[in-house]
Amino acid sequence: MGKGLSTGYLDAAREIAGSLAAELAEDSVRAESVLKEALRSDCDLVSSVGTHVSDAGGKRIRPLFVSLGARATGPEYDANRVAALGACVEMIHMATLIHDDVIDGADTRRGRRTACDVFGNTAGILTGDVLLARAMEVLATDGDLAIIRLISKAVVEMATGEVMEVEARGVFDLDRSRHLEILRKKTATFLGACCKAGAIVAGGSDELCDGMERYGEDVGMGFQIADDLLDFRGSPQTTGKPRATDFREGCATMPLIHLRGSLTHEESEYVKSKFGNGVAEADLDLISTWMSERKSYELTERDAAAYIERAKSALSVVPRAPIAELLTRVADLMVAREA
Repeated sequence: MGKGLSTGYLDAAREIAGSLAAELAEDSVRAESVLKEALRSDCDLVSSVGTHVSDAGGKRIRPLFVSLGARATGPEYDANRVAALGACVEMIHMATLIHDDVIDGADTRRGRRTACDVFGNTAGILTGDVLLARAMEVLATDGDLAIIRLISKAVVEMATGEVMEVEARGVFDLDRSRHLEILRKKTATFLGACCKAGAIVAGGSDELCDGMERYGEDVGMGFQIADDLLDFRGSPQTTGKPRATDFREGCATMPLIHLRGSLTHEESEYVKSKFGNGVAEADLDLISTWMSERKSYELTERDAAAYIERAKSALSVVPRAPIAELLTRVADLMVAREA
């Protein structure tokens, strides 16, 4: 099982209800087992690349959200279907990580060499394609048309968001609404689909399934905005990547968007000259100080918190009090993380 949020997620469950924690742990172990089996291939290179990415850890948020969606609906559901769909969405996520690392030329992720650095870009790209195809095979085997449509649409949104992010790279004056739309497409829609897929498997009502989708989307937005903040404030030793990676790559995120309005013309020109243009650590120190002193970090925290509160409001449709409480805690954990 992945590390990070998944550990906090299960710890929160243990505080709320021991039996629920045990059930969730079983779901996670089952999904991980299915994922390992799905990564096996007659092609040794595919197996090696897939295993390398899987063993790097990660939070396993997406399969956990499939499980949460099912648990929110009721105690009875097909655990094997939930595990298969959990493995499916994790493979989709893994494929996007591999492709992202190729695009970014990344040598490390989570403090470990990327698959592309170890095996080469060509092997990485093609293995990412295999993982996407394998995920589609899992969906076809499950055979639920509503889930196939849901996940397929979310994958299209995610891919479109990635393209939009590339399109926006180097745009210092990126509009706030455009940035939020990129975040929604890249991450939030897919997390919403994970929650809804689990609810569909468990036979949830239309109202509950839609509520879980809204919960997942809003948690996803809060998660990504918190990620914007971590990119500047997080420790490289904890996050596993250099400070201000987005700024270095010319990607305008929420802390910078908030900072821009407080800059003088001269300051703005200075920050703009460093944006995506080989910024030095001393420059980042100054820019980070401005972000702290001029409330940019604080405003970004408020943005993330607002989405988390919206996510919590969607939980009024959840009939089981312990799972609703757990979902509330999970939402809070998504923005109170260090990596």
